[in-house]
Amino acid sequence: MGLWSFAKSVGAKVFGGSEAHAATPEELKKEAEKHGLDMSGVEVHVDGDKVTLSGKSLSTEESEKIALAIGNTTGVASVDNKLAAAKATPESKTYTVVSGDTLWKIAEHNYGHGNGGKYPVIFEANKPMLSHPDKIYPGQVLRIPPLEASA
Repeated sequence: MGLWSFAKSVGAKVFGGSEAHAATPEELKKEAEKHGLDMSGVEVHVDGDKVTLSGKSLSTEESEKIALAIGNTTGVASVDNKLAAAKATPESKTYTVVSGDTLWKIAEHNYGHGNGGKYPVIFEANKPMLSHPDKIYPGQVLRIPPLEASA
């Protein structure tokens, strides 16, 4: 999966985390589990503001969602996702939300002009971290799945 970068000053505030460093591995696991993600086969290692994930996940999608759930917390600057997916699918790209973005604009940017209506693909790919298409914030990192994988 590789190394994903995050804005460590934004995101969910997890007990024990601050802008200077990530929360403990146990608290980060709880954050991912709060979103319904299976962390049973996942090892979390924290080194300051860098988190490394290893072990196994159910799918590429679940692996990416785990990385996003943990990365979009205060104090995490990067997640090195080394999870092995039991069911491999095409990997998603990531996109960092900027001020003024909407999921429609993000879909147009990533899928091409005239494809803003594909924003539900991005919304669904980021559930349960996103609860509503209008609830995104600058600095948040989103999964952008390939259109072929979501068709």
